[in-house]
Amino acid sequence: MQLLFVILTCLVALEHLGIAALEIWGRPAQQANAFGMPLSFIQQAPARAALANQGIYNGMLAVVILGALLLLTGTAQHTTLALLLVFIVVVALFGSLTVKRQIFWLQGCPALLTLLVLLVLGL
Repeated sequence: MQLLFVILTCLVALEHLGIAALEIWGRPAQQANAFGMPLSFIQQAPARAALANQGIYNGMLAVVILGALLLLTGTAQHTTLALLLVFIVVVALFGSLTVKRQIFWLQGCPALLTLLVLLVLGL
């Protein structure tokens, strides 16, 4: 069961690396489609800068998740990962209410599932 938790946690981190790449380096048409925003808005320099800034946050979140898996053990690891997973679920809920409903299903559900596995295992 611990292996399942590690695999799910890695998948959450990889998902956030992918989101970061899309936000930082994605083509405007891809970004507009993914985030449900008009292409004309995404093509504006301030919107591009805001997406890149958001991408850095997602990338660093993934790095911290992977760092917690590799560098922490026991209670410290589980508490850190639980807090990060709760953070992702809350942000995904907010995003689904303010931007695009699919955000919760794509971003929040994997984190919620991983959090539930962590809690059920009593890790």
